[in-house]
Amino acid sequence: MEIEKTKAIIEAILFSAGRVVKPNELILVLEKNEEEISTIIKSMQEEYKANNRGIEIIQVEDGYQLATKKDLYEYIYPILDKRTKPNLSTAALETLSIIAYNPRITRAEIEAIRGVSADACVYKLLEYGLVEEAGKTDLPGKPMAYKTTDEFLKMFGYTSLKDLPELPKYKLDSNQQIVIDELVENETIENEETKDENIETKF
Repeated sequence: MEIEKTKAIIEAILFSAGRVVKPNELILVLEKNEEEISTIIKSMQEEYKANNRGIEIIQVEDGYQLATKKDLYEYIYPILDKRTKPNLSTAALETLSIIAYNPRITRAEIEAIRGVSADACVYKLLEYGLVEEAGKTDLPGKPMAYKTTDEFLKMFGYTSLKDLPELPKYKLDSNQQIVIDELVENETIENEETKDENIETKF
């Protein structure tokens, strides 16, 4: 099968599916191995980008989906989607971040981290499809756990949770307050430089 026809088939499948399509589905139809399909899709992604197309092929976990470019959302939204535009409060974003960095976390654990009730935030995130139930845990009472969805990855432009920014290292001070290591190290360096300057001034 010629390469251009393969690209056309992939584009047609992704367009028609309207969801994330797994590599094994493409392998079945195209009779090509995963490496070949990955190479072809990367070529298509570059072509879409070079031609300044309004669509792009995004990778979500180990699958692919045809999507509109994020920077064109403001033009598409008023026509195709009459629902209330997702408007996440600071509290909801904090809750979403906690769930993203702690898959299969319970509501009680979220509240222990934030120090306030997480009910409203979790309900809102469930409503927007950014998080989903991840099954009951083995903790007392069998509380429900939560994890982020593919919709979360697409909204924030991540391929997988492995792409999340690395959290800064921290430690607790004598008052059990979080202290960022980098800040502590910088402060120590500044203090040492100040001491050296004072010593030089005396001599």
